[in-house]
Amino acid sequence: MSAGFADRLYLPGGGPVHTLPPVCKLVAVLAFTVVVVATPREHLAAFGGYLVLLLAVAAVARVPPGFLARRLLIEVPFLAFALALPFFAHGERVDVLGLSLSAEGLWGAWNIVAKGTLGVLASLLLAATTRPHLILGALRSLGMPGILVQIAGLMLRYFEVIAAELDRMRIARESRGFQARHLGHARVVAQSAGALFIRAYERGERVHLAMLSRGYTGAMPPLGTDGERGGAVPWLIALSLPAAALAVAVAGWLPVR
Repeated sequence: MSAGFADRLYLPGGGPVHTLPPVCKLVAVLAFTVVVVATPREHLAAFGGYLVLLLAVAAVARVPPGFLARRLLIEVPFLAFALALPFFAHGERVDVLGLSLSAEGLWGAWNIVAKGTLGVLASLLLAATTRPHLILGALRSLGMPGILVQIAGLMLRYFEVIAAELDRMRIARESRGFQARHLGHARVVAQSAGALFIRAYERGERVHLAMLSRGYTGAMPPLGTDGERGGAVPWLIALSLPAAALAVAVAGWLPVR
């Protein structure tokens, strides 16, 4: 895969996290996410411990906090639903800053925000220390169906194509003196979105024909990293993250019992 949208998430480096086999890192992130999701939402301290663990990994990998913070903005649209839960959920109501909010909705919002943010942060660390084609190779090595690996790879590459098309449309609008400044321009923006959908569909057909003309038969060639699973030491290093998270989770259970 050539440099593109997904490579913007990658931060070149030569630290111990970068050099771990991609399969080890992928399994570690999946195991860490399972531990986070399985943690009861009431164990507030456990989520703080998970955050500390991820920040420690970021420090070892030399991934700047600002690098992660900017990319965490991708989850903002998904968190809008969580922030609405306290207002619309049923159940006991509590007063917070003069607002009547649902207690169950507050817990639900916290559950989504905490677990979602930790999951996205773990994924960003994986992407920041592993090139996209290596992650795809790790997925194939772990037994993911080849068609799903192809879809993921083409999706990542096609993001760059769509972004370039959108940028050309923006330049064309601005060259004609148009700039979206208020809600009155919503119609033009909506028409641009529709045109982008048509162009993306047509571009996808041309890309598919180009792949067929180059011998594509429904299966992508090996990525070169398929089957690379690493030795015992890399696995011990990678699995130390989910192991530490599991220890934090168990410690969170002890006071409850």
